[in-house]
Amino acid sequence: MINTEEFMKNTDNKEYIMQVIKEDPMQIENISESLQNDKEIVMEALKLDGRALEFVSDELKDDKDVVLEALKTAPWTVCYASEKLRDDKDVMLNSVKGNGQGLYYASKNLRNDKDVVLEAVKNKPIIVKYASKELRDDEEVMKEAITRDKKTIIYATPRLQNNEEILKIINEEK
Repeated sequence: MINTEEFMKNTDNKEYIMQVIKEDPMQIENISESLQNDKEIVMEALKLDGRALEFVSDELKDDKDVVLEALKTAPWTVCYASEKLRDDKDVMLNSVKGNGQGLYYASKNLRNDKDVVLEAVKNKPIIVKYASKELRDDEEVMKEAITRDKKTIIYATPRLQNNEEILKIINEEK
């Protein structure tokens, strides 16, 4: 159990904070800004709980290794990654494989990347609504979404909504 008074006196003491983080990684929210920018402290917190990414420095939210560590236990935390990393295919694939919702935070460029969108849709079919118009007109992408959730037909382009193969999927009994 963390002693609050002792903690408040030591928010900038790296050795002390490392022990606190090992006990409660979310305490990263309450430590000094300099330690929120200390990669060793941050990586320790993220190994235990990826949600801690919310409280790390902007500089480390732009560090690919740091973000990838967070995504291992909390793939949805890609929302805290820098704009640059939300345009990094490797980062976004790691996110959407664990939580398709990550596509919502992807760059416009990656919302038009078939690999990223297919991984997201496999995990959360309804997320296809955030794919680019081009990919919502892609038969493979929409078949993947519709096979998993027939309601996603509403996000397909009119051309695919009238596609014979897609209509067969819609009319299949489960």
